Amino acid sequence: MPLPSLSLASALAESLASSWRMKARPEQIAPHGDWAVWLVLAGRGFGKTRTGAEWVHEQVNAGVSRLALVGPTAADVRDVMIEGESGILATAPKWNRPDYQPALRKLTWPNGAIATAYSADEPERLRGPQHEAAWCDELGAWRYAQQAWDQLQFGLRLGAHPRACVTTTPKPQRLLKDLIARSGRDVIVTRGKTADNASNLAPTFLKAIEDRYGGTRLGRQELDGEMLEDVAGALWQRDTIDLLRRKEAPQLQRIVVSVDPAISNNEGSDETGIIVAGLGQDGRGYVLDDGSGRYAPQEWATKAIDLYRRHSADRIVAEKNQGGDMVEATLRMVDPGVPVKLVHASRGKVVRAEPVSALYEQGKVSHVGAFPILEDQLVSFASDFDRARAGYSPDRLDALVWALTELMVREQRAAPVAYTVPYHTVAGGYDHERARRN
Repeated sequence: MPLPSLSLASALAESLASSWRMKARPEQIAPHGDWAVWLVLAGRGFGKTRTGAEWVHEQVNAGVSRLALVGPTAADVRDVMIEGESGILATAPKWNRPDYQPALRKLTWPNGAIATAYSADEPERLRGPQHEAAWCDELGAWRYAQQAWDQLQFGLRLGAHPRACVTTTPKPQRLLKDLIARSGRDVIVTRGKTADNASNLAPTFLKAIEDRYGGTRLGRQELDGEMLEDVAGALWQRDTIDLLRRKEAPQLQRIVVSVDPAISNNEGSDETGIIVAGLGQDGRGYVLDDGSGRYAPQEWATKAIDLYRRHSADRIVAEKNQGGDMVEATLRMVDPGVPVKLVHASRGKVVRAEPVSALYEQGKVSHVGAFPILEDQLVSFASDFDRARAGYSPDRLDALVWALTELMVREQRAAPVAYTVPYHTVAGGYDHERARRN
């Protein structure tokens, strides 16, 4: 059997070196199956652009002849999708590099396949042209998202199986929500974080952005690829929590561990809320830890007392509505000497939560670090919160409210009425008895 020629060997070596599937992470490879949209929701630096560009190369190699490239603006399509460091031109192997004609907004491959660039700012440009495949980048940033998407869909009608790859950082946008809702039908959703691509990113960059944005709303959206939104009328706002967030707490004068115990322990049970909070010498509140979770009684008691000791807390504050004296007894089984204060919920969750949410609005409470699940509960809690509709009980929120109420909220007693005119009887004399009573 003759050995391959030097040129053929070189071509094979280049082909292997440039093979995307040899070096891509599994989540960067298009899924199998009969889907219409592959939605890649991921943080910055995940490799979304490279994923989209390589998907375009694979479509061309598979025989797709007409493609659409759609970005937020014409400049984005040119600078990122086509000419960017991870764009189509930079990732194309030499033997299959397309010819780019910027004036015509067109890429043409050696096999005759053509990709045309479109700006989502001009949805009408998508009216008329037909395509077999489309790569849509940063759909969450499209100004006229629904209009551009609709026009694209009307033209995505060539070939046996027209489909689109959407690569974007998630935003609370109606179109993205609709696509996610179709997951499992004709949409495949792939999620990813910036950290997933750590091996290809500068360590100093990763550390800097994690220190600066880790746990914040912006970080969870832009780095972790989470879709976040505030609920209309919510008692807490993410921007406020982020603005007041601290890395360290100052000197504290009091620390409490608050427990909102669950009444059962099975797969569908509520969580037991366990929150640690402190009152600073500056008079402000500081949320220090969240140990909430699904626990058996002995487990949540052990967890609460462990946090009590670790933070050198003053006492444990526990709601007794769900367990009465059993709540205190459970805690004392773990540590007979632990100081426990039982509190009773005589008012509804919203009424109890409002004074605490007001403290946040006044800039008097800071989260020391990030507590994503707790914060999600806070920003989803409005006056019309319905447990059945939400599908969960806000136990972390309840525990937070008990903790900060213990530390910062005082019952307001009715002030005595100040009278400027002394009481008089009908006869005009001074009524000492009535004055005494008031």
